[in-house]
Amino acid sequence: MAGPAPEGAAVSAAAGAPPARVGRWLALALVIIVLDQLTKVYFNTSYQYGERVNLLPFFDFTLLFNRGAAFSFLASEEGWQRWLFTALGIVAAVVITVILRRTRGQPRFCLALTLILGGAIGNVIDRVVYGHVVDFLLFYWGDSYFPAFNLADVGISCGAALLVLDELLRARKPRA
Repeated sequence: MAGPAPEGAAVSAAAGAPPARVGRWLALALVIIVLDQLTKVYFNTSYQYGERVNLLPFFDFTLLFNRGAAFSFLASEEGWQRWLFTALGIVAAVVITVILRRTRGQPRFCLALTLILGGAIGNVIDRVVYGHVVDFLLFYWGDSYFPAFNLADVGISCGAALLVLDELLRARKPRA
């Protein structure tokens, strides 16, 4: 008969282990949210809508609003999408927080979820406060433009990429 797992061992919560320490991940998500909101306040107060300031031959600061989701999905609808995307962001935040509480010994996976969490909440705040998401980073090449985005979107995108990387690296590990 095996004895109890040693204190601090990386054990799955599903096997009856105590929940992971989620505080550090929530603190990092809070940092992302604060930085996202501070930059949005700056651009909202320092730029006129549509104003662009060129920084590099392929990058501008600008001020644009997105009433939809990624790539302006559903942006032209009459306003119901604001509450749909707000609800989806809140549900995602709750689910991610639960997963973070149950996950031990997977820092890359937790970091990915934390980046997504911070970004999702940052954009939810925009939808509730402004009725749209504030975007200010604009990349382009010649006449081809990538949709404008913000730091919350950077967190979500980096988190999603890190989730894919995490899964690829886990799939390559030999199974015991």
